[in-house]
Amino acid sequence: MNFATILRAPVSRRAWVELAYVLVSTPLAALGFGYVVATLVLGAGLAVTAAGFPLLAAGLVGARRIGGLHRWLAGRFLGERIEAPARPVATPGPLGRMQARLSDTAGWRTMGHLLLKLPVVALQVYVLALTWVWGVILVTRPLQNALDLNQGAPGSHPLFDNGALMFVGGVALLFLAPWAVHVATIPDRMLARWLLGRRGLQERVRDLEETRARAVDDAAATLRRIERDLHDGAQVRLIALTMQLTMVRDAVADDAARALVDTARATAREAVVELRELVRGIHPPSLDHGLDTALTTLAARSTVPVETEIALSARPTAAIESIAYFCAAELLANVAKHSGATRVRLSVAQDGDRLCLRVHDDGRGGAAPGTGSGLSGLLDRVRTVDGRLDVSSPPGGPTVVTVELPSHA
Repeated sequence: MNFATILRAPVSRRAWVELAYVLVSTPLAALGFGYVVATLVLGAGLAVTAAGFPLLAAGLVGARRIGGLHRWLAGRFLGERIEAPARPVATPGPLGRMQARLSDTAGWRTMGHLLLKLPVVALQVYVLALTWVWGVILVTRPLQNALDLNQGAPGSHPLFDNGALMFVGGVALLFLAPWAVHVATIPDRMLARWLLGRRGLQERVRDLEETRARAVDDAAATLRRIERDLHDGAQVRLIALTMQLTMVRDAVADDAARALVDTARATAREAVVELRELVRGIHPPSLDHGLDTALTTLAARSTVPVETEIALSARPTAAIESIAYFCAAELLANVAKHSGATRVRLSVAQDGDRLCLRVHDDGRGGAAPGTGSGLSGLLDRVRTVDGRLDVSSPPGGPTVVTVELPSHA
């Protein structure tokens, strides 16, 4: 720091920006403090009624928004770039959303910030008044004396009548003011970093989980759109082409031409069959009606008799339904190809926010990931959503494969 920097301090951009920050954030701090106190008092007072906890949950949402405004002010005026904390992950339904908000640690930290912000701002206002305000008053003291503005003022002292001395003291305060206000904003910066931003590995992991869930859901939606485009577009046109070729065959009399049309028609039919298999592999149409319907349909097509036991209390997300379906399809295909089983039991159940799919057969056993049974591919598939694959297949059987998935990716 050189002498020129000290001389420019009272007119520097940083000095005026920090001064503006204190002036702007002071009423917001008072508003936030009153908001938190009212929320806590009303929430605690009404806790014995049905309105208490919903009010507290709504209060946490509002506190997050006020905290977002404080975060924006800190970035705009103080240059503090604070990353917003991740939003709480809620299960479907009003009760799930309320529970997620009440357990939102970032929301409670924001409440703490709004409570502590007021005394921090009070310190800043005190420093601002002691330096900027008194500096301006003392610098203008000679002018006040010349205009007789302070004659007979209560509490006057002969020392204050010394205009030159007051002017020098005021100039000293004005040069000190930018540095004093800057120091006074340090607790504010620290408070915002600790309480308004992301904190710890847990929140970053949650953010990554949310990002992954969105990516998985987007991929599932994209595959579903591709399936519909193929089903309603290319497949329909191929069927129309097959019908038109049939009409052409009936319209021509030349045997050679009819043979060529027959070949083209057979090729078109093969393309329709292959396209149907491709569509079924991308997104089975039966999944549109729910996982239970899709698995029942899948079991009915199995070459080995399948007993189904499906109990779903809530419908999983589309991505989870797709993963569960293809796991079941691969496991039933393995039973038919490798196990020599005569019966299979397919069960699906939900335990909290987890989905458990189990395939039990009476085959010869010996199945394990990496032995050509396709289980390695299933393991990679379920890992994309933090699922778990467990295989119990002693020699001689039976084989039990359990797939655990989150109900929501």
